[in-house]
Amino acid sequence: MASSTIAAGSATSSFIKKNEMGLSSFTPTSFRTHSCKRAFSKKVVSVMSPPQSGHRPSTTGSVKTAMTMTEKIMARASEKSQVVPGENVWVNVDVLMTHDVCGPGTIGIFKKEFGENAKVWDREKIVIIPDHYIFTSDERANRNVDILRDFCAEQDIKYFYDIKDLGNFRANPDYKGVCHVALAQEGHCRPGEVLLGTDSHTCNAGAFGQFASGIGNTDAGFVMGTGKSLLKVPPTLRFILDGEMPSYLLAKDLILQIIGEITVAGATYKSMEFVGSAVESLTMEERMTLCNMVVEAGGKNGVVPADSTTYKYLEGKTSVEFNPVYSDDNARFLQQYAINVSKLEPLVAKPHSPDNRAMARECKDVKIDRVYIGSCTGGKTEDFLSAAKVFLASGKKVKVPTFLVPATQKVWMDLYAMEVPGSGGKTCSQIFEEAGCDTPSSPSCGACLGGPRDTYARMNEPKICVSTTNRNFPGRMGHKEGEIYLASPYTAAASALTGYVTDPRDYLQ
Repeated sequence: MASSTIAAGSATSSFIKKNEMGLSSFTPTSFRTHSCKRAFSKKVVSVMSPPQSGHRPSTTGSVKTAMTMTEKIMARASEKSQVVPGENVWVNVDVLMTHDVCGPGTIGIFKKEFGENAKVWDREKIVIIPDHYIFTSDERANRNVDILRDFCAEQDIKYFYDIKDLGNFRANPDYKGVCHVALAQEGHCRPGEVLLGTDSHTCNAGAFGQFASGIGNTDAGFVMGTGKSLLKVPPTLRFILDGEMPSYLLAKDLILQIIGEITVAGATYKSMEFVGSAVESLTMEERMTLCNMVVEAGGKNGVVPADSTTYKYLEGKTSVEFNPVYSDDNARFLQQYAINVSKLEPLVAKPHSPDNRAMARECKDVKIDRVYIGSCTGGKTEDFLSAAKVFLASGKKVKVPTFLVPATQKVWMDLYAMEVPGSGGKTCSQIFEEAGCDTPSSPSCGACLGGPRDTYARMNEPKICVSTTNRNFPGRMGHKEGEIYLASPYTAAASALTGYVTDPRDYLQ
């Protein structure tokens, strides 16, 4: 194992590493029954000692070996007393999610393998959410939603968040918007459970202390028919984030810092567990941002221990009982990293990779053409409140087109109803209008994944964009020669005001 301290505020890799190889720190008998070549250790070199949880670790049966959160969840789901990294287990799935992009393919595989008249394993555990290519005249995109609608009627799917009137989304009370945010808002994310979805950012739900991961259409078709999936238990990387969050930082800066350090391949098929006083201070929406982008480091899943913040968010959202679990004190972590967040600065990920990290202030000469605030990563209520805070503090108008795409219908309503603290009673929508931003669009994934040419805010020309989305690969938001700078809502709003990539500290003290 290598234990590391991530050098806060550094835009270059600067780990302090300490190697400790050997089998003495875990139960040899359980490890040697598998061909996993990794070595684990309990010891960590860190800036600060990780805070001690006030919860008693949950156990699953007769546990012989200490386990991480992810291992405990997979042990419960596979009805085993214990599991170890590298082990393949059949897990019982608590929730399966699919959407309009992958849903038709999943349904096709389900019908091919189980029969045209087959019934899904549980009509109440499948959640189908049209969200990606919705507000478009593209006939193929519209047909995808028709396929979902026919299937849900045929199977009597309980949780189908349909949309029929594309001209007025508010006339569709069942329509929600972006699947990952809707899953949380509608109470489908619960501690200790297994949630799988046909979207790579399904890991977003790990913020609730559950195992959440994206799967392909073939696997989803099998889950749809059986409620089970064969998964390999991932080893866990633990990130200990301590220190007081500066007023100019958001969770997007934290995850960009981590991805910049470990690279886009640094967590390939690994669980990323986030703990520490800084994580405990984050709201649920900020924790969602943190977990949302673990897949950008190759992570299998991201997870945050459930606490009072989690339980408060879930109040009134679900009546399903859940059983949170926590990593044991002597659990095996492949590697541990410590970060003092108080020393971090606002960051961006330059084109064309999420790990192409730089300080926002280092990119102040980069002239931009537009700003995009939206997506599962950056289109939640608190993301817009953060952007509004910058606009309010500046009192100025934006210098480039600034597109606002609420993640869900609830977020859209919040923009028009929720007062921004310190604004004298103004709502986000009022502040955005005064700043010269575009009117908030209909809730959806929008241009995050490019989409048909008539998708709102899609880059149909080679523009340079500062975006709160999660990926900046060539062509991601449309034109293959477009350039995307990933940033927090603070940095995105500050950049809109100047027309250049801008450090939000210019407006926030």
